[in-house]
Amino acid sequence: VGPKLFQYVLKVLVQSVQLLYALLRIEQPSYILLQQNPPGLPSIAVAWLAGLWWGSKLIVDWHNYGYTILSLSHGGSHPLVLMAKWYEKLFGRLSDYNLCVTDAMKRDLWVNFKIKAVRLYDKPASYFKETPLDLQHKLFMKLAKDHEPFKPRAANPSADRSAFTERDGQSGNVLKARGRPALLVSSTSWTEDEDFSVLLRALEAYERFIKEGAKLPALVCVITGRGPLKDYYNGLIQKLHLKHIQICTPWLEAEDYPLLLGSADLGVCLHKSSSGLDLPMKVVDMFGCCLPVCAIHFECLHELVKHNENGLIFRDSTELANQLKMLFLDFPSLEGKLQSFRENLRASPELRWDQSWDQTVLPLLGNKD
Repeated sequence: VGPKLFQYVLKVLVQSVQLLYALLRIEQPSYILLQQNPPGLPSIAVAWLAGLWWGSKLIVDWHNYGYTILSLSHGGSHPLVLMAKWYEKLFGRLSDYNLCVTDAMKRDLWVNFKIKAVRLYDKPASYFKETPLDLQHKLFMKLAKDHEPFKPRAANPSADRSAFTERDGQSGNVLKARGRPALLVSSTSWTEDEDFSVLLRALEAYERFIKEGAKLPALVCVITGRGPLKDYYNGLIQKLHLKHIQICTPWLEAEDYPLLLGSADLGVCLHKSSSGLDLPMKVVDMFGCCLPVCAIHFECLHELVKHNENGLIFRDSTELANQLKMLFLDFPSLEGKLQSFRENLRASPELRWDQSWDQTVLPLLGNKD
């Protein structure tokens, strides 16, 4: 109840008490790691206070700035945004160690906050990998129970067939279905920093390409996640009149999401960093699955997506639509750009998260175990 500013202040105070109570009840830690800041209000200050109590060192892992996220909805000059920036600057300096996700953020932390940070790129967990065909089939059959795009296109579908795969009745082997659609995957938290109307306009253009005679496959576009703008975009999707494209927005079980990425043909990322300094974790996970991506441009994206090597970078819906057309013209051929990107990802395996942590963070802490 009351004005929104009052509600926000009350929420921060309640969370501060809850978090401090929890931190003071644990066994004395040597380090307190504040992972994936933001949100840093009130967690940075509370973690610092707990560190004083325990004599622990505080590590802040910077993935973005909370004040730049607030500025998306309030504007950069709003008092709440200015207060949040002051808060992050003050308490960020009180930390003992700082990690960040890009070289650009490392420079910005030093120039604007006088915070010295070590760059630690996000890396995929070990379970993000290409999905074997048999597991793909099980996943597609599971999703077909609730989502129409995964059901087989044939007039007389067999009991063991999805839109993408089928099990041979004689050998029992799983095969890719003939004439299957291409599977395009994106994930989102449905917030202001991801404008999904860009993808929707690109899909409308893709539909026009097919109507004009381009030999392109049908598309199934799967957008996963939950968030405040999901109902808004679902409303826009329902107004589209697409004959060759099906869109669904499921909420996947945690174990199914890596399987879906490892089964897809192309990933699309619409994350635009509020600060221009962080990298989208969804692309990291896609690359772990050797899944090529088309990602919308922002300042430091080149630290992750290498244009024309492991994917493509676009700036608007027209450019994305042309990229989809180019990538899928030879689908499902094992030649062409799409396959080339996948082979490049396979040929340059990156460190996994635990390996990256051991190489970068443990030496910083002086821990050799």
